[in-house]
Amino acid sequence: MTDATVAEVMAELAALEDPKARKVNEKHGDDHGVNLGELRAIAKRLKTQQELARLLWATDDSAARLLAILICRPKAFGRDEVDVMVREARTPKVHDWLVNYVVKKNPHSEELRLAWFADPDPVVASAGWALTTERVAKTPEGLDLAGLLDIIEAEMKDAPDRLQWAMNHCLAQIGIEHAEHRARAIDIGERLEVLKDYPTPPNCTSPFAPIWIAEMVRRQHAR
Repeated sequence: MTDATVAEVMAELAALEDPKARKVNEKHGDDHGVNLGELRAIAKRLKTQQELARLLWATDDSAARLLAILICRPKAFGRDEVDVMVREARTPKVHDWLVNYVVKKNPHSEELRLAWFADPDPVVASAGWALTTERVAKTPEGLDLAGLLDIIEAEMKDAPDRLQWAMNHCLAQIGIEHAEHRARAIDIGERLEVLKDYPTPPNCTSPFAPIWIAEMVRRQHAR
């Protein structure tokens, strides 16, 4: 891919910039004003282009990075490349998409999970916790679930926002998926009260772990 192609894509993204969308996104810590539906439409047209994805990522522009995530080949990134990208992804949406759409599909995901889990950078550590939560739900074999609950109990209350959110998700997932740890997971949630007062829209489940666990278990039993 030539730089001209990158320039064309950047011009297209700039033309889609919407001040209202940017204002809404900035409330969530994101720094772009491109409608995500329109971004996905561009990605559908461009299809998979790994080299273009790398060049778009290198622009350090959030909208371009989101597009890069959509058109890349997740398995084509090397371990160190993914590590650098996660450390560079500072806005919530870019970080979230990168972890969910790229890292989880990358062959080095387990190695990176172990490396990131206790990283001193809380945003990087939150990626390690997100990968751990995925394993809790899908491949828990070999995980020390009681040990994870020990760490959550000791550290979640005072963790920075993004890391706290990731730990809380892991707490809820352990309670939902593993009946033998459910009572303890609920007890930890009730005592720490993390996200207890989080504003939750109607018809949405509260992220407060005891409510989240109870609701998901109820749905499982209702099937």
